[in-house]
Amino acid sequence: MDLPRNGFKAALREGRHQLGVWCALGGTVAPEILAVAGFDWVVLDTEHAPVEVAEVLPALQTLAAYPGCSAVVRPAINDWVLIKRHLDQGAQTLILPYVQSAEEARAAVAAMRYPPRGVRGVAGMSRASRYGAVSDYATRAEEELCLIVQVETALALERLEEIAAVEGVDGVFIGPADLAASVGHPGAPGHPEVVAAIEGAIGRLKALGVPAGILTLDRAFARRCMELGTAFTAVAVDVGILAAGARALAAEFGA
Repeated sequence: MDLPRNGFKAALREGRHQLGVWCALGGTVAPEILAVAGFDWVVLDTEHAPVEVAEVLPALQTLAAYPGCSAVVRPAINDWVLIKRHLDQGAQTLILPYVQSAEEARAAVAAMRYPPRGVRGVAGMSRASRYGAVSDYATRAEEELCLIVQVETALALERLEEIAAVEGVDGVFIGPADLAASVGHPGAPGHPEVVAAIEGAIGRLKALGVPAGILTLDRAFARRCMELGTAFTAVAVDVGILAAGARALAAEFGA
């Protein structure tokens, strides 16, 4: 059996923009609804969602039925043990939060790779290798693995170029909410200082030839980021979609 293809990584290489959405509800129904809706990628979040490692597996299996929609997994932290567990159960693209330096980015790259190029532990009968059916998985795995690092503080932005230049980093995600808090505007990702920092970061990444990504619920700003050159743009969170729809319906009926 051949190594499973990573559609998300392929799109980054080909320069095709990908529209995404965040999944924080857990389970398999929400990811499937989002995939059917037509999004190119769905983030299975375990950082700011009550979702544990083992709960990601059925969501990955569900999304596998929709090859036009890529699963992107966000571990709770940039930790080599968590990374290993997510990779072993078949995640191909990881987005790692709170990367503050080139050293931390290099540690993430090492966690994605088998020795001698990295530190990932070898498991022969994991879902990643299709339970051993991909006979050359250990030697070829990193061809289809994709690493996105999150830059979401003022310090990380200062070090953006050195983080983005780390070999093995496939893209950089800019986190508006944490960035806003970091520069003194908690809860205000639309503050002019934050917006300017984000727009500047997208431009800097474009100059480096490194794909940039973002999550923003501001639709006008999402379009602005796409115009500036984001390669992967998330525009909603499933919890927010549900909450907004429920409130609007209740308000319509006078609740």
